[in-house]
Amino acid sequence: MADQVASVFHALIDNVESIVRGKAESIRLALCCLLTEGHLLIDDVPGTGKTSMAKAIAGSIAGSWKRVQFTPDLLPSDVTGVMVFDQRTSSFSFRQGPVFTNVLIGDEINRASPKTQSALLEVMEERQVTADGVPHLVPRPFFVIATQNPRDFHGTFPLPDVQLDRFAMKVSLGYADQATEVVVLESYRRENRDRGVPAVTNATQLESLIAAIEQIEVVHSINDYIVRLANGTRAHPDLRLGVSTRGTLSLMRVAKAYAASEQRGYVTPDDIKTLVEPVFGHRISLSSEAELRGVRSEQVLAEIVDDVDVPRHREG
Repeated sequence: MADQVASVFHALIDNVESIVRGKAESIRLALCCLLTEGHLLIDDVPGTGKTSMAKAIAGSIAGSWKRVQFTPDLLPSDVTGVMVFDQRTSSFSFRQGPVFTNVLIGDEINRASPKTQSALLEVMEERQVTADGVPHLVPRPFFVIATQNPRDFHGTFPLPDVQLDRFAMKVSLGYADQATEVVVLESYRRENRDRGVPAVTNATQLESLIAAIEQIEVVHSINDYIVRLANGTRAHPDLRLGVSTRGTLSLMRVAKAYAASEQRGYVTPDDIKTLVEPVFGHRISLSSEAELRGVRSEQVLAEIVDDVDVPRHREG
């Protein structure tokens, strides 16, 4: 089964990389998140391919996908749906919003007000929208791929900690290297500007891949290693907020997908070390004193990884 997962996984990478060039590792991390039914946050400056990557991932799945452009005047009901009055029946009914899809692209999510951002909290965690006391389930699988601009950009609202914790992983694309950007310029054609990608999998197969990834082995020493890393963030004097239990579960699940992408049926400590930054990085927050000293959260996390003993032997 690991061979099947790896085959589809690499087909997805190739498909997305036909649109977003030179970012194979970022695409791989994003797909690890999606194949464990997590939610993905893509954080970077404008013009680096955030939305293109999100659309390419969504288009690679032969399921439904919708895009919402987040703006300051966007209302929560514009995202989740709204109760409407039907004059013919003299009753209210629920009109579904764009969250009722397999893949929801939330473009520039931090340009919306905190009230609108919070509209995603329930559906991201519980896969349902409650309207007038009645829960409405969204389709499965259900993924949110959100993009955001750096928080110091004009017109942005910082995502609250509880919102960030709903995202299994945060990735950044960065600027393309010189050779890749030259290729992008030379291959540019007006007629190809808005082209999509062909689907390489569907929602049904995706469900089976998600189930297969769940069977990847994670031994006790690996789980212990994950928790010790999380405890390091909770006890570090430079951090006001450490990693939650949701964060440790996300790291374990994403590590399973990472292992399956390499045709392995088990998770290794190296998988955890590779994934700890994209899974834990957005979940930790510096204390005010640390910020004044110019400390960076990436430095703190790297220090914790260096200090925590790595399991040396695989059990069984």
